[in-house]
Order: sequence, then C-alpha cells, then structure tokens
Amino acid sequence: MKLTVVGGGSTYTPELADGIGRLLPSVTELVLLDPDLDRLAAVGPVSARIMNRYGHAGTVRWTDSLDDAAEGADAILFQLRVGGQAARHRDETWPLDCGCVGQETTGAGGLAKALRTVPLMLSIAERAVGRASPSCALVDFTNPVGIVTRALRTSGYNAIGLCNVAIGLQRKAAALLGVSPSAVSLGHVGLNHLTWERSVTVDGKDVLPDLLAAHMDEIAADIDMPETLIRRLGMIPSYYLRYYYQHDAVVAELRDAPRTRAQAVMEVEAELLELYGNPALDTKPEILAKRGGAFYSEAAVDLLVALADPAASAVPQVVNVTNGDTLPFLPADAVIEVPATISASGAVPLPVAPVEPLLRGLISHVFAYEELALEAALHGGRDRVYNALLAHPLAGQYEIAECLTDKLLAENAKYLPWT
Repeated sequence: MKLTVVGGGSTYTPELADGIGRLLPSVTELVLLDPDLDRLAAVGPVSARIMNRYGHAGTVRWTDSLDDAAEGADAILFQLRVGGQAARHRDETWPLDCGCVGQETTGAGGLAKALRTVPLMLSIAERAVGRASPSCALVDFTNPVGIVTRALRTSGYNAIGLCNVAIGLQRKAAALLGVSPSAVSLGHVGLNHLTWERSVTVDGKDVLPDLLAAHMDEIAADIDMPETLIRRLGMIPSYYLRYYYQHDAVVAELRDAPRTRAQAVMEVEAELLELYGNPALDTKPEILAKRGGAFYSEAAVDLLVALADPAASAVPQVVNVTNGDTLPFLPADAVIEVPATISASGAVPLPVAPVEPLLRGLISHVFAYEELALEAALHGGRDRVYNALLAHPLAGQYEIAECLTDKLLAENAKYLPWT
C-alpha cells in the first residue's frame, strides 16, 4: 500500500508513523506532502526512524509535489490546516467580541475554517485522484470533518471522515471497566463534534448505567461537564457538547483565559519540532500527547486496515459516513458520525435506534447550519455566510450574526477570493 499524507509536515505525523510501524505492515511507501519544506525536514526523518525502530519494511519520503505524492497512491489521508495555528488563534478570539464561542470547529470559528478549507480540499482531491490508484480511498482528518467530508462525498469522491473522539471514549471506558478496548462497543450517534454515547456494550450487555454509577466523577472531569447534567441525560456527551450546553460559561472562561488553545499548541509544536530534529530520536516524545489527537494513529490505522483487508471489515468503526436512511430525520446525503462497517468500497453505517427528541432537535439544527456552511464554502458571498451564522444555534440572533459575519470576512479576506 502506498499511503500519502496531505499535510504531512504536521507534528501529528510521527504519531501516525508510530501506529503504522506497530500495526500496518502492508504500507510499502509512506509519502508526506507539505508545502513547508522546513517542517518536512524535521518531521520526515523522525517518522522514518520511528517506523524503522519497529522493524517496518516500508520506506518514508517527503515532498512538496502533489503530483509526485499522489501518483499511484492506494490511500490518501488529509490532515491539513489552511492558515496554520495563526488562523486558528484568530478563530478562537474574534467570535468572543460578538459574545460567541471561539473554537476552531464549533460556531463561527468552524465556519471560518470550512470557508478556508473546502475549496482547497476539493482542488487537491481532483488533482490527486486523477493520479492515484483507481481504488484509492480518501480519509479526512481535517476539521471541520463533517462539512469537509460531505464536500468530498457530494463531489463524487470515495471519502471517509475520521475523528478521535469516539476511540478516545472507547479507550477510557475500557480502562475504567478493566477490559480490553476491543471488547467495548459504543452506541455513538450524531454529527462530527456533536455526538453522544447512548450505550457502552461489553459481551452483549449495555454497561453504561453501571459505568456512570461507578465512575461518574472521572467521566464528568474528562468531558468537563457537571455530573448533574450527565445524570439527567443518562448518556455520555462528547466534550464538544459543552459549547452548547454551557455556552455562556465557556465564553466567560475563554475571555479570561491567559492564552488560546492555538497559542498553547504553537508552544508544544515548537518544542516538538526541536525534538524531531534530534537524529537520535526514534520514538514519539511524551509531549506529543499535549498536542491533542489522542489515539489518532490507532483510529487511522484501524480504518486503513479495514479498507485494505476484507477480514478486518467485520469490526465496526465510528466514522463520518453518508447517512442514507440511518437517521431518517436528516437528508440522505447528510454526513453523520456513527458506527459503520468498512471495506474497500467504503463505509456503510450500521442501523441506529430511533434518536430521542432531545438529541434529534440539536442534530437537525446543527445540520441545517452545516448545509448552509457548505453552500457558503462552495459558492461564497456575504449573504451565504450570514445565513449560515443566523442558522447556527450558537449564534442565531440577527445582530450577533451580523457582528460575526463582518469579523469573519475581515479576518479571512486573504483566503476568500470572493470577498
């Protein structure tokens, strides 16, 4: 398998290399694509050393040529960030001026990221798929994953969206229960970064009530939500639901925070890149865990294995996949995040129990925003941006939507040719 990573200069990449080295011997060539040759010069060699340490026979190389990287690729993984952490920092700050959450995927920050990202992703995909293997699969780890994956899929590409939230919760639940992660199945439902665990199944039994009763304090601390709220829900919400369930409190916290998440990540990345430059380093540094993306490599490798190996497709995986009739209250071409079976032909969502109105209402509301966000990303125009923000449950009021629209366009003018 030739695996190409678009955005291969990311400090995440050695985490991926570690997973490939341990779990994916079928990779014969790993190609890291990035326009930043300085980052590739640090990330590429350490990724090669990590894989070599595991005795992996695959070669690792890096390039800034898309045509070279995509030629004959069997799978292409997207992990790019248009504008880098500097753009993320802006996304996390200007919405606060309008009284809204500043976060790179949720709310106005997520819309800004979608507007910057979707056109580039489609351009890269068109050129890359033309040179890749006819059966090439596209794996999207680029946020906002739901919107970006829908853009790819509705444009005809065999794309699957990937997020590490579900695998992180699975691993944590397994640790609390004292069982192997492979023994734990999640009743995961929703949209990317808008999900709930309605069940946690071990040996055919839903142990979620027992898990909540025995470990409520650890679970509440992990997702940073009140125990009373989790008890009322009777399920485990993704920590991203905090932006909805505690919006005003989060805005106050972010306004008082000494630095943004982007600034914290930039500090970690600077240290990581210095470490990666050490020619003796052949293991992923412990500080990489502070970068975020826990269990990213396992999720990516599990997905790649299932795409390449029919025997592995029997194990369901939580991915972002086309809805069909899985959630009947959403359009068939919506992209949802649920357990699915994976094969070389793509992902097929497993049946989902009827979704409660408490969840269904918010899912429908956010998806309506995502529809409008994708329209704005594809076709541009201030009115489309405004409509998306007016539809978003974290904005909604017309004066707030006006404020957010003006600031979004001003902050992103150089990325949006139609402004």
